[in-house]
Amino acid sequence: MKKKINIQFAIITMVAIIFTMIVSVLVYSELFQKEVRENLRICAYELKNTGIFDDPKADYTMKAVDNVRITVIDTDGTVAFDTNASIGDLDNHGQRPEIQKALQNGEGEIMRRSATMKKTAFYFALRLDNGQVLRVAKEASNVWSMLSALSLPLGLMSAALILVSVILTHFLTGSILKPIEHMASHIDDTEEEVTYRELEPFMKTIRKQHEDIVKSSQMRQEFTANVSHELKTPLTAISGYAELIASGMTSGDDTIRFAGEISKSSNRLLTLINDILRLSELDASTEVPMEELDLYELAEKCVSMLQINAEKQNVTLMLTGKSTRMMANREMMEELLYNLVSNAIRYNRPYGNVVVSVNREEEQVHLTVEDTGIGISQADQERVFERFYRVDKSRSKSTGGTGLGLAIVKHVVQCHGAKLNMQSQLGAGTRIDVIF
Repeated sequence: MKKKINIQFAIITMVAIIFTMIVSVLVYSELFQKEVRENLRICAYELKNTGIFDDPKADYTMKAVDNVRITVIDTDGTVAFDTNASIGDLDNHGQRPEIQKALQNGEGEIMRRSATMKKTAFYFALRLDNGQVLRVAKEASNVWSMLSALSLPLGLMSAALILVSVILTHFLTGSILKPIEHMASHIDDTEEEVTYRELEPFMKTIRKQHEDIVKSSQMRQEFTANVSHELKTPLTAISGYAELIASGMTSGDDTIRFAGEISKSSNRLLTLINDILRLSELDASTEVPMEELDLYELAEKCVSMLQINAEKQNVTLMLTGKSTRMMANREMMEELLYNLVSNAIRYNRPYGNVVVSVNREEEQVHLTVEDTGIGISQADQERVFERFYRVDKSRSKSTGGTGLGLAIVKHVVQCHGAKLNMQSQLGAGTRIDVIF
C-alpha cells in the first residue's frame, strides 16, 4: 500500500510540475513576444523622432542595433535602405503585409517568415511624415533561443522538485500510515484513541466486525463442544442399556424398562439431530420463499397439536385473536410457533397458563406467547437465544428440550426481517412478542 501511494504521489507531482512548466513557458513566451513587439514599436518611434528620415533623398548610413533590422521603403515600395541586406538584391516591398497596414493605418505589425532572410521575424512598420515607411524587425529565432536557454535550468529545477517531492512523499506516507498500522495492530483495544477523526467511523465498524468475528468463532467452538456433549449423552444411555439387555442379566420387567429408556434416548437423539440440521439449513439459506398465509390458522393448528402436552403438564393452553393474513414462509412460521409454545409449556408451573395471541395493529402483525412459568433472570435473557443455552438444564433435559428451539426462533425472525422482544421476570413468567 505504501509503495502504491508513493508511486501515485510521484506521478501526480510529475504531472503537476510538467503541466506547470508548460503553462509557464507558454505564458512567458506570450509575454516575451509582447515585449519584443512593444520594443520594436518604441524603437521605430525613437528612430522617427531623430529626424534622420525626414529627407527621402538622404543617404542613410547606420547598422543594426541589438539584432534589430532597419528598413526604409519608398512610397512606391522600393527599398531605400536596409541594414541587413543590399537594397539592389531586394524585391519591391510594397505588398508586404506590414507595409500595407502602415500605408493605410499609419502602423502595421506582424510575425511572418522573411522572404529575404529566410527566417521568421517580428515586424513593425511606421509611416513617416514624408510618405516613406520605416520598418524594424527582429528574428524570432533570437526570442526562441532565449526561451530554449531557460529549458535546461527549468528541467533541472523540475527534476530537483520531483526528487524532493518523492522523498517528502515517502516520509509523509510513512507518518500517515504509521498511526493506521498502529490501530490495526491494536484493534482489540477499544480504548485506543483514533489519531485521525475521519477514520473513527471506519475504525468503529472494523472493531464491531472484529468483535462479531471473535464472538462467532467462540460460538462455533461452544457449538461444537455442545453438540459433542449433547450427542454423547443419549448415545451413552442407549449403548449402556443395550449392553445390559444383550448380556442377558436383566429380567423381563427390566428389559421392558430399558427398552423404554432406549426409545426415549433415541427420540431425544433424533430430535437433537433434526434441530441441528434445521439450524444448518437456516444458516445456509439466502432466499426464503414467501406465500400469503393466515398466521391465526397456523397458531390454531399448533395449539391443537400441543394441547395434549399441555394437559400432561397440567397447563392451560389458550389462543386469542382473529384471522390475520400476511406474507411469510409457512414451514418457518410453523417452527416458530411450535418452539415458542412448546417452550412456554415445558418451562411452566403445574396449573399454569399459556396464552397465544395473533393480532394486527395498524400495518404490523403481532404474535405473542405469554406464560406463567418459572421466568428468566435478567442475566439469562441476553443469552437464551444462543444455541444449546438452557436456563434450567435439569428441567430442559428431563422434558426433552434440546436447547436449540429459541435459536431457531431467532433465525426465523431474522429471515423475515421481524422484531423479537422478550419480557420476563424470575418466578413470574415470560412474554415473547414477534412483530412482523
